Amino acid sequence: MSRPAAPAGAHPTGGAWAGVKAGLQRALLSPWRPWVQTLLCLLPLAWLLAGVVFDTLGANPAEALIRSTGDWTLRALCLTLAVTPLRVSLGLPALARVRRLLGLAAYFYAGLHLLCYAAFDMGLDLADIAMDIGKRPFILVGFSAWLLMLPLALTSFNRAIKAVGGKNWQRLHRLVYGVVLLGLLHFFWMRAGKHNFTEVAVYGLIIAALLGWRLQRAVRRP
Repeated sequence: MSRPAAPAGAHPTGGAWAGVKAGLQRALLSPWRPWVQTLLCLLPLAWLLAGVVFDTLGANPAEALIRSTGDWTLRALCLTLAVTPLRVSLGLPALARVRRLLGLAAYFYAGLHLLCYAAFDMGLDLADIAMDIGKRPFILVGFSAWLLMLPLALTSFNRAIKAVGGKNWQRLHRLVYGVVLLGLLHFFWMRAGKHNFTEVAVYGLIIAALLGWRLQRAVRRP
């Protein structure tokens, strides 16, 4: 017996997607979601620590740690910026719940990146670090991005949101756009020394698409 024809205009996979979307909504609303997300966000750190223990980070483990923590900072920033476009496009309101932990993960890896640079490159000498920040523009740009992330991390909690007010909180957290652009510039300067721009181009396209989506939406909004 042949399957009944779908109603005119109906998407053939509409029913399947509705089921998938309902499952995703339930997972995102689950009380276990923050714990699972936290563990996933810590996986890169676990991988790096395993590399230190088993000596698999290459000939220069210090440089590998500095580079990797910087890479994961930029990846976490891109994932944070991707939440809203995905939430709107897929019709998943609960997806907004993952954004806060992604933003905190970006700040966490940025802090590790700064700490690795300060410890391995500068020997935790604060005077040398201050001189290096003033002397090398790409270090200044990276440090500026970390400073801009600090108020975002400090206001990523419910009490802080209530204290500053919803609209002020939204304005403050638009600093993330400046952070990701400074992070991309910092990454570009790091790769420029070795004339390796492939990854820079990939991140640049991703960030351009994420910011372009927001710009287009802002222009269309009355």
